Amino acid sequence: MAPAIHRPDPPYLQIVKHIRAEIESGALREGDHVPSARQIAQRWDVSLATATKVLAALRSEGLAVGVTGVGTVVTTRSALNAPKDRIVAALTGRIYPADEHAEIVSAELVAAPPHVADALGLYQGAKVVCRRRVTHKDGVPVSTSTSWLDGELARIAPALLRPGSLGQGGTLGVVRAATGRRVGGPQTDQFTASSATEQDAAALGVAPGAPVLRGRNWMRDTDGNVIEYGEFVSVAGRWATYEYEIPS
Repeated sequence: MAPAIHRPDPPYLQIVKHIRAEIESGALREGDHVPSARQIAQRWDVSLATATKVLAALRSEGLAVGVTGVGTVVTTRSALNAPKDRIVAALTGRIYPADEHAEIVSAELVAAPPHVADALGLYQGAKVVCRRRVTHKDGVPVSTSTSWLDGELARIAPALLRPGSLGQGGTLGVVRAATGRRVGGPQTDQFTASSATEQDAAALGVAPGAPVLRGRNWMRDTDGNVIEYGEFVSVAGRWATYEYEIPS
């Protein structure tokens, strides 16, 4: 059955969201053909002008590229799996796109650095779970990240100290299964332009001082308490996409 157009989103935006979801789920992979403007127009029963606008939006977002003699194909090499993507994906059981995977390089119980203790609402020096990972895209490291959680969770959910995949849902899934706490309500992400430290450079295979995107995020439960504080560093040239609505 052909998908139907629903209001209030403009028709072209509904189609963009549909194709974007196919790309994010892996149904459309790197190098796959995106439906042509004519195919989009026929499938969704929209004008050719609207279909053309869909392809332009996908190219603008960095999700597709026009190739002479070939058409429009999927490209996700410049897309960043940002914190909010990880939160939303964890709720559906899939954390990383089909062409990405994370390698957990360490999982341990450590004394909280001051800024981490503040972020989690703990006393200075409290024990915290520290999970470090490097994310690879097509075998190439593109980002490194660290998740910090209250050390008390290690007693309730010892899997958090396992240096490997936690399966569907990741750390948030483990915490929810063990405690019932789930992510919900307002969340906070911050980003800044930065330079790669020696540690960043070693993990990402770039030169020390190379431009990177640095970010941090606070994942809160439905009561507003921080479950996980995270920090990440991404190589340059990757876009984090956020959609938001301005009340009319």
